[in-house]
Formats: sequence, structure tokens, C-alpha cells
Amino acid sequence: MESKQNENAPKWVVRFFHWYCNDHLSEAVLGDMLELYERRRKSLGKRKADLLFLWNVLCFLQPFAIKKYQHLNTSGMYKSYLKIGWRNLLRNKGYSFINVGGLALGMAVATLIGLWVYDEISFDKYHKNYEQIAQVRRRITDPNTGIIKGGENCQFPMGASLKNNYPQYFKHILMAFWVNEHVLSTTDKKLPKIGEFIEGGAPDMLSLKMLRGTYTALNDPHSIILSKSTAEAFFGNDDPINKSLKIDNRMDVTVTGVYEDLPQNARFGEVQFFSPWDLWVLSNDWIKKSENDWGNSSFNIYVQLQPNISMETAAAGIKDFWLKNGPKELQEDIKKYKPELLLYPMSQWHLYSEFKDGLPAGGRITFVLLFGIVGVFVLLLACINFMNLSTARSEKRAREVGVRKAIGSIKSQLVQQFVSESF
Repeated sequence: MESKQNENAPKWVVRFFHWYCNDHLSEAVLGDMLELYERRRKSLGKRKADLLFLWNVLCFLQPFAIKKYQHLNTSGMYKSYLKIGWRNLLRNKGYSFINVGGLALGMAVATLIGLWVYDEISFDKYHKNYEQIAQVRRRITDPNTGIIKGGENCQFPMGASLKNNYPQYFKHILMAFWVNEHVLSTTDKKLPKIGEFIEGGAPDMLSLKMLRGTYTALNDPHSIILSKSTAEAFFGNDDPINKSLKIDNRMDVTVTGVYEDLPQNARFGEVQFFSPWDLWVLSNDWIKKSENDWGNSSFNIYVQLQPNISMETAAAGIKDFWLKNGPKELQEDIKKYKPELLLYPMSQWHLYSEFKDGLPAGGRITFVLLFGIVGVFVLLLACINFMNLSTARSEKRAREVGVRKAIGSIKSQLVQQFVSESF
């Protein structure tokens, strides 16, 4: 009868009861519970009887009914494991040096490679708008050879034309000159610093962390914003705002902002100051003369997409820029050379810096993948070497294992011992 009742009652509840209940109570108590369960099953149905049976088992989970387990002195046990492991390392110095040293060297190499790979793939991610920033590039097809060439040099009037005709695609369209070294000076100090002349939306587009001033700090043509380290180099702990500087001993500017130094793994990481594009134009006659010159390709254009526009959509929208917006006197050349405008995303600036047919085709990404594979291989090889040496030496520990089993060690304890030694 009890066997039949056992079959009807939930087996997992019965097993749980046997697991926690003292042996001298389990048989008698379980028998009564099963008889009660059977009566309930006939009168109330199996579902309710199962729930009430589980409730009875849980209610019986009292201190007097719980089995008394022998608790091992785990701290002493692990201390013994570590002591034995240390003795084995000292007894077998050559083996220990090869095994531990090989694994440590493999992990160190893999870690260093991993850090370098992480630094490479996180390039330019300091900027919050990383996915929306791009550089405008162009490419043309040589009608005589069919060779496609590309470049990042743009004409001065192209910036204004993009702003007037494509505002639906871009939040910022910024003219800029090349990053170069300039001499910054005060009345008593003169230091060479790397700077960029760019239009006023740069602090917002590059999401600079302004420590002093705001994102509008470059709106004044005679302003300058300094990195924190540059500001400290000139003014120490004094407030640099509204202090005067000279650029190349010919451009007078006023400090209107200080930003946190950019990390080295960024395109503008070496830039120590930003100054307005308008100041650079006013200070160089040859640039002023290029304002309507479509033949002078000496400038850079950076853009930031509108929030709801994808890079592919914007690139497709400006691809035929020359055909729609090029000057009339160049239309014959435009049809002949088939020029196109391209967007070169910031996410590709560092890793895809090589071009084929005017399009990004590779670069440092090759080395990132190669070193990543090497790092995984080195770590895997070190682990396999460690496991092979440990396995090969396990025969010498057979006697120790036999003695431990003879005095009562169980399998889990032996496993814990060898895992502790490996650790």
C-alpha cells in the first residue's frame, strides 16, 4: 500500500523529505503523511492533495527533525592543501619554474596584447557623438587611365554650399585647417603647442569636457580654448579666462574656455588648443582669396549627422554634390572626371586608414586582428602546457592519493586539494 502511495505522491517532495529528516523519524512520519495524502487525493483530487502534502513536508522542517551533519574544519583543510602544495613546489623547483613560469608568461603576454587591442578598438570613442561624426572626402576617376583617386582635401566654398543645400543631413558642418604646431606666447612665456583652427561648433561636435567656459567659447573670432595642461603651463593655478595670448606672434586671442585633455587614443588627442576658423582666414590672405576658389583644395571639412539620419543616407545624399552644386564653368570637367563626395566615419579613421579606389580598404585593423589571434593562441598554448605538465606528473602523486583514500578522503576532497594546488 505504501509503495502505491509513494507512486502517487510527488517524488521530488518525498526525496526532499528524506534529505532533511532524521532517519529515526522519516519512516514513521512519512507513512502517516502518505496515508493522509491518499485520503485527500480521493476526496479533494490529486492537485490539492499534492499541494497539501508539500505544505505538510515544509511544516515539518523543524530543528528537531533535521539531520545532524558533521561539519568539517574547512579552514584547516584548505590550509593543509596550501601547505602541501607549497612543499611540492619547493621540492620540484625545475618543474615548478617551467609550469608556473610558462603559464604566467603566457597570461602576461595575452594581457598586454589584450590591452593594446582594446586601446586600438576604443580609438576616438571618447567623443559621445563618435558614431555620427565623419570627414568629407572626395574621389575622381581619371578618364585617361580609369584609375580612381581619392583625398581628404576640400575646397573653401564647399563648406558653405554643404551648409546651404544639405541642412537636413547635418547638425554641424565645420571648416578646418590641418593640425599643426604653433607658438603660443604671453608677455613672459613662449611655448610651442599643437593646435587646430576650426569653426565654432567643434566643442559641441567633439563633446569636449569644458572645465571652464561653454560650447560657444569659439564663437568669437579672436578666442581660444586651451587644454587643461596647456592652461596650467601658462597660468598655473590662476583662472585663465579672459587672459590674453598670441599665436605665432601675430594673432591676438583671448582665452574663453578650458577643456579636459583628450586621451591619446583619439584623432585630436595631440591637440592642445582650438581656435576659430575665422581667425585663421582673417590672418592669411591666401585663404581669404580662396573663399570662392573651387580650384584650391587645401582644407578639411568635418560633419556631424542629424540625430535621425544614418551615415549611409547622408553619404548617398551628397554623393552627386558636384553635379548639382559645382560651378558652371567646371561642368565639363565634372562630367569628364565624375567626382563624388564621400563620408569617412570617425569609427574608421584609425583602423581603416588605407584606401583603395578612394574607399577605406584596411590599415591597422589587420594588425589588431593578427595580434588578437596571437594573444588567444599564446594563452591557449600556455594553458595546454600547464595542463599537460600537471597531468604527466600526476603519476608521482598516486601513492599520496591512495593514502588519503585509505584514511577516509572522498573524491570531492581530492579534487579540491589538486584544484587548490593549481590555484
